[in-house]
Amino acid sequence: MSSLHDRAADFLRPAEPTGPVPPVEAVLFDFSNTIFRLIDLEEWLRRFAEAADRTDRLEALGSEAIARDLTETYRLPEVQAAQKGRDLSAERHRAAIYAWWKEVDFIRGAEDTAYANLQAPGSWVPFPDTEPVLRALHAKGIKVGIVSDFAWDPRVHLACLGLDGLVGACVVSFEHGREKPDPELFRLACEALGADPAATLMVGDNAARDGGAAAIGARAYILPARPGTGERGLVHVLDFLP
Repeated sequence: MSSLHDRAADFLRPAEPTGPVPPVEAVLFDFSNTIFRLIDLEEWLRRFAEAADRTDRLEALGSEAIARDLTETYRLPEVQAAQKGRDLSAERHRAAIYAWWKEVDFIRGAEDTAYANLQAPGSWVPFPDTEPVLRALHAKGIKVGIVSDFAWDPRVHLACLGLDGLVGACVVSFEHGREKPDPELFRLACEALGADPAATLMVGDNAARDGGAAAIGARAYILPARPGTGERGLVHVLDFLP
């Protein structure tokens, strides 16, 4: 007779797969810092300054000093507290960002203008390897979706560059009141694409959040979580295809 320890080990042992792993038929991408990024801070500040009539102040202070102020104020305990759950709704995100920007001398008093600049279609740009990979997936008949913690519809940025036709579904946190790694977001994306989770690959830059796709049986490919403007290694997504 097996011991209690042996029975417990059997219970905890992962189940053996019932069949071969199916080939990838769908790829889900995180949006921010995976396939798109915010424009360079210096350019963002210039656009904001022009819209808010603060070009003289930008020249007087300098973008480096403003960048330091942005970094230092973001670390304030009250600002950090305001960021918790900010992508659960558009309202929470706006409140969180305003809680930060009201501490920044250069932006204070023109938060509405700054936020409009943040959301502007041209304020987010793709990485160099984004479009080639999306087009290659489209050409191979692979379904493509986005699963992102974001506070507005990222399709406005895709459409700005004519890439929206390459993405079949967008599941965004603010629309569902959920943030990754909640498995429901990944499930909804697979459902919208008509894809089997076991035949789906999630691509992102945050192992804790994007790796949540494993909870529905999907695979995950995690890019290095580092800032930058160059290629992200997205081309290796094509290595997962049959």
